Amino acid sequence: MNADELRTKYITFFKSKGHAQIQGKSLLPENDPTVLFTTAGMHPLVPYLLGEEHPAGKRLVDYQKCIRTGDIDSVGDSSHLTFFEMLGNWSLGDYFKEGAIEMSFEFLTSPRWLGIPVEKLGVTVFAGEGDIPRDDESAVVWKRLGIPENRIAYLPREDNWWGPAGSTGPCGPDSEMFYYVGDVPCGPDCKPGCSCGKWLEIWNDVFMQYNKTADGSDGSPGTYEPLARKCVDTGMGIERTVTILNGKSSVYDTDIFIPIRRAVERAAGWIYGSGGAEGAEKDRSVRIICDHLRASAFILGDPKAVSPSNVGAGYVLRRLIRRAVRHGRKLGIDGGNGKSMLLSPIAEVLVEQMKGPYPELLENRARIIEELDNEEKKFLETLQKGEHEFEKLLPNLLKDPRKIMSGRLAFKLYDTYGFPIELTEELAAEKGMTINRAEFDEAFKKHQELSRAGSEQVFKGGLQDHGETTTRYHTATHLLHRALKMVLGDHVAQKGSNITSERMRFDFSHNAPMTAEEIKKVEAIVNEQIGRNLPVTMEVMSLDAAKAAGAVALFGEKYESQVKVYTVGNSPTDFFSKEVCGGPHVERTGILGHFVIQKEQSSSAGVRRIRAVLT
Repeated sequence: MNADELRTKYITFFKSKGHAQIQGKSLLPENDPTVLFTTAGMHPLVPYLLGEEHPAGKRLVDYQKCIRTGDIDSVGDSSHLTFFEMLGNWSLGDYFKEGAIEMSFEFLTSPRWLGIPVEKLGVTVFAGEGDIPRDDESAVVWKRLGIPENRIAYLPREDNWWGPAGSTGPCGPDSEMFYYVGDVPCGPDCKPGCSCGKWLEIWNDVFMQYNKTADGSDGSPGTYEPLARKCVDTGMGIERTVTILNGKSSVYDTDIFIPIRRAVERAAGWIYGSGGAEGAEKDRSVRIICDHLRASAFILGDPKAVSPSNVGAGYVLRRLIRRAVRHGRKLGIDGGNGKSMLLSPIAEVLVEQMKGPYPELLENRARIIEELDNEEKKFLETLQKGEHEFEKLLPNLLKDPRKIMSGRLAFKLYDTYGFPIELTEELAAEKGMTINRAEFDEAFKKHQELSRAGSEQVFKGGLQDHGETTTRYHTATHLLHRALKMVLGDHVAQKGSNITSERMRFDFSHNAPMTAEEIKKVEAIVNEQIGRNLPVTMEVMSLDAAKAAGAVALFGEKYESQVKVYTVGNSPTDFFSKEVCGGPHVERTGILGHFVIQKEQSSSAGVRRIRAVLT
């Protein structure tokens, strides 16, 4: 079974079970300052898992593109990926454990769907902790369906528990499904979840049934209260599942990667899997190029695409592209020969392969190619600068009789000029020198920790919070958006926002800095609407009806057939602001407070950024 067949079967199955298919969302999440990218299939659904009503109903299904960057340096083995696709189905207060498990089992084992033999499956359930009992409800259902006791593992919180997103909120146990790829168990305790490698996770059902309350002021732990509205969130990774179903040991041996892998092979003049010590290293470079090019193309092809830069999502993109180029050089591919570049020909293959499920790749093909070529050229220039800087350091380095270059200097070349340590080692070796690699590795480890904390962080689900203050700021962005259009012109469009409980950051299209007078006018308009104490109401309607009613929708955003429209005003026809949005919002503008713009500055070409607070 190939990826397209799996994707189609999954959607078809859950639609037959009454689920509405919804659109996968952007790789760049809106109104979520905790992460740079959409890191899980459930990420865009969190507001609805936390209680909001979804326009499409209580049963949902989709496929979602995701990126996780915490393990970029692990990419190159047979399984780690930065970009991946997640299949997901959700119950928002509808079916719960029994229904979710029965559907999971049917899709996995029925000959009409995946047809996996029952004897190949095993599951894990939550073992219980403190006042939260063991999840015997799930275990009973699995046993009834045919999973024997010896293939049910009861595991602790770190293995079978989700949430809450912060210190409080919805959370609950999960049940994970595993496929057995071994022949002989590693021992008497070899069960699903065992680290021996014989059990591969294929699917996960999360059951949100508790609300975690805040810890007490005396340091006592909060409590877990049963939720009145219980939800189910599931996830199945397409890449891993296709690998398992086809009996492969690596995702790079599936139809998902073979077309772009062969494009790399042609450019390098190397046949993947040829063997030998040199071959193992070359194969690793091929895998890195395939993964990083795939992730980069999807980021660049996203409707909310960013460009390579030195901050945020742009920094991650730059790192992916440059690491791919460096491994192309290791394979002997000279992308800078003036005839063709390394990455863009491979990107052409990817776009053609994935344009069906992701038409935005074809729509943004020219941008993908242009950005990849530009960044590749810049990196080649960077490598030249790094070599020049090394030459400048050389006279002093050669004075050291030990012929050892400090790791501190090697890291400076890496951190300041983007010069890879492997190339520094090559240049040093040519001069009869070595690098203090332990010192470099220590500096690099600190750099990694800072990078992870600053870029991806750990996604634990959801917006930063749905607290009262954050909700006020979110509502205020609607007033700001409308005020900017009134003062600067109708060309103004929201390009992004970042909202915390302390401030709002709002990006919008405009080609010039705002004057002091314009800033004062915008502030005055927003505060006037706050002073009017206007009601904020919500209606569900079709996207066409929303636009006909005067609602503003974000350019490039993928919307469902039915959308939520929030109106700030006295009636559907007498309003100050009307936008397609998912929330959360206050009920009246009067509770927002006093609006103050603290800073207005450039964000990127043609985009300005406002930082504001409510006092």
